[in-house]
Amino acid sequence: MTDILASDINLNSVCERLEQHCCVDQNQHNLSSQPQTPVLKRHGNTGAKLWGRVRSKLLRQKLDPQTVQSKNWHMDVIEMNGIKVEFSMKFTSRDLSLKRTPSKKQSGVFGVKINVVTKRERSKVPYIVRQCIEEVEKRGIDEVGIYRISGVATDIQALKAAFDSNTKDILVMLSDMDINAIAGTLKLYFRELPEPLLTDRLYRAFMEGIALSDPAAKENCMMHLLRSLPDPNLMTFLPLLEHLKRVAEKEPVNKMSLHNLATVFGPTLLRPSELESAKALHITSASDIWSHDVMAQVQVLLYYLQHPPISFAELKRNTLYFSTDV
Repeated sequence: MTDILASDINLNSVCERLEQHCCVDQNQHNLSSQPQTPVLKRHGNTGAKLWGRVRSKLLRQKLDPQTVQSKNWHMDVIEMNGIKVEFSMKFTSRDLSLKRTPSKKQSGVFGVKINVVTKRERSKVPYIVRQCIEEVEKRGIDEVGIYRISGVATDIQALKAAFDSNTKDILVMLSDMDINAIAGTLKLYFRELPEPLLTDRLYRAFMEGIALSDPAAKENCMMHLLRSLPDPNLMTFLPLLEHLKRVAEKEPVNKMSLHNLATVFGPTLLRPSELESAKALHITSASDIWSHDVMAQVQVLLYYLQHPPISFAELKRNTLYFSTDV
């Protein structure tokens, strides 16, 4: 069974996953009466063709006003070459999918302010961020499309529940879980922060700083903005930044360039909360906000990804120099 959320799915990645499993028993086509060891043989391009049919049906449903307006899951089945795909789907408006919603349960980590989590854990960087990064670097850094290809939604939700409940089995789950689900869990954590990692307060300043044409002025502004971040935010952002750089170093293998990673993570780390967005831009639609600023959000993260290594200690030393300069 494949659960598909149309606003959140990477259609091409599903094709790749289907292709890995589209095998049929060759003995079904063997007319010999002699018993033989079963041999699994993949029909050429079955996954791509099968997902082509799924995608075609999805797009037809998406154009159906009644389906789009419905809040219920729509069930369907598509078969090809003995392979059957059962899937359910529903459509969520972009306004809802972009909305940051604080968690009512403050004992977890998803939807909880980052300073609350680090204080509770007595750590500088949230445990979930450290563990997901470690697992990706251990066995996912060579994975084609890492952070771009979507993980299975049920796996991501299982990891989310495990981190929220602080289960003792989390390390075992991480070692057994598909690496794309772990990458998806990390993205989901940042996406569900009640306030973006780079904060609502500095959002407009980041948008203005990245638009500066003078390189020296831009450098001063962008570094000053990092120094202005709360310590938990900055100490989480810097290791994430270095991790993404290491992922990009494997671009010939994983096909993920700095720009690709900035495109994936930029809006996730910068997209402001709904209230702050409306106040800053005097608009109420999250879709309008997304269209207005998404490219600038990508450019902000790309700037830091292309920058030489940034040290927390060096940033803080510079803060001291600025504060004592007369």
